[in-house]
Amino acid sequence: MKAIEIDATEARERLKELGEGWAISEDGKSLQRDFKFRNFNEAFGFMARSALSAEKLNHHPDWFNCWNRVNVKLTTHDKGGLTDLDFRLAKAMNRASAGL
Repeated sequence: MKAIEIDATEARERLKELGEGWAISEDGKSLQRDFKFRNFNEAFGFMARSALSAEKLNHHPDWFNCWNRVNVKLTTHDKGGLTDLDFRLAKAMNRASAGL
């Protein structure tokens, strides 16, 4: 899937659509969010569901898991910043975390 670059103005507008928890990094090149779950099982389940979406998009997160937390950073490395793929994966991650 081809990544479409997004400028700072559009990124701020799209950020509003993602809802609470997501932020654009200070350098404007990535989306970040810290997810917190009740336990490791929920955190790992979230990662597994998110991994399926990432594979479909062929766009993979930088993330870190420690027990019930998953710290996510989304950026399009080959474009050097944010693209539509980052926002699409962020929305998929929101769906994966819903109800957990």
